[in-house]
Amino acid sequence: MGASVRDGHTPKVVLVTGASRFFGGTVVARLAADPTVERILAVDARMPGRQQLRRMGRAEFVRADIRNPLIRKVIDGNEVDTVVHPAMLSRPPSGGGRAAMKDCNVLGSMQLFAACQKASSVRRVVVRSSSAVYGCSAKDPAKFTEEMSAHTPRGEFARDMIDIEGFVRGLARRRPDIAAAILRFPPIVGPRLAQRGVRYFRPPVTPTILGRDPRLQLLHEEDAIAALAHAALAAPGGTFNVAGDGALVLSQAVRRAGRIELPIPYSLFRTVGCSLMEPVMREFTTEQIDYFHFGCGLDTTRMRAELGFQPRWTTVQAFDDFVGGAALRPVLDPRWIDAAESRLLGLIGAGVGAHR
Repeated sequence: MGASVRDGHTPKVVLVTGASRFFGGTVVARLAADPTVERILAVDARMPGRQQLRRMGRAEFVRADIRNPLIRKVIDGNEVDTVVHPAMLSRPPSGGGRAAMKDCNVLGSMQLFAACQKASSVRRVVVRSSSAVYGCSAKDPAKFTEEMSAHTPRGEFARDMIDIEGFVRGLARRRPDIAAAILRFPPIVGPRLAQRGVRYFRPPVTPTILGRDPRLQLLHEEDAIAALAHAALAAPGGTFNVAGDGALVLSQAVRRAGRIELPIPYSLFRTVGCSLMEPVMREFTTEQIDYFHFGCGLDTTRMRAELGFQPRWTTVQAFDDFVGGAALRPVLDPRWIDAAESRLLGLIGAGVGAHR
C-alpha cells in the first residue's frame, strides 16, 4: 500500500475506538482539545471511568462494540469522515483466553473496516500497529524499512497485527478515495505506562540472555499519542514506522535503571528468570521474549518525509522518563557508572596513545 493518497482532507467528525483504554482515551482527549475538529465520537463496548470521561472534554461517548455490524449505524448516522483505531490487545484479557483476544483484535477490526468501506463519508482511516510484524531473529537487518519482513512471527499478537494490516490494505484497494494509514510502533514507554512494564527492572538483579545485547528502539507514550492524533488530521495513505531517534542496547538500559545485569543462557532465561523475577516473566508474551533476545530497529525516514511527524523524545530520553516515572531506587547509581566508564575509556585512550 503506497503513500499516494494526499487529498488534503480536513477531518470534521472523528471516531476513535477503544475509548475506555489508555491509547483510545488519550487520543480522544488530544483531538477534543483541537478546535479544528468539529466532533469527536469516543467508542467502546465498556463505559470509561469518571476521570476518563472528564479528560475527554467535549467528545461524545458512544457505547458500541466494533465487533457488531451495527457499528456501521454509528458511522453512517454521524457522517464520520475519519476513523482512528488504536484498540488492540497485546495479550489475552483477564477472564478470557487467546480466543477472546483474537475476537477483539481480528474480528473487531474486520467489522470496523467493512463498515468504513460501505460508508461514503469516510475519507481517512488510521490504525495502530506494531513493529512485532517484522518478527525477531539473528538475521534481522540493523533497521527495518516498511517493505521488509524477516519471517513469519511466532507471537499471537504479531499474527493478529499482520491480519489487521491485511484488512487495511484490502480497504485501501477497494476504496482508493480513503487515505488508509498504518502506524507501526516499537515498544511504548513512559511514566503513565511505567507500572505495566517496569516490573522487569524492579528486582535489583535483572536477567539478560548470555551472549546477546539486543538493540532497543522505543517510543515515548506522549509521542505515540501525538502520532495518532497527527495522523488523524493529516496522514496520507501508507505504512509508517514511528519510533524515537537512536537506540539503546539492553545492557545500557539495565545500567540506566540502576540494576545489576545477570547474563544467563537462553534455555534458562525463562526458568531461572522466573525464579528471580517472580511473576513478571511468566507474563511475557512471545514477542517480548524474542525482543529481549534479538531486539528490533526501525527506519523512520518515511515517518518524517511522508507522514510529516517528528517525535519529541529520543529512545534514551523515553527510557529515562519511563524509569523516572516508576520511581525505582537504583541499586547502583547510573551516574557513578557513567563516570567510571568515562574514566576507563580515558585510560584506555591514553594507553593506546602512549604506545604509538
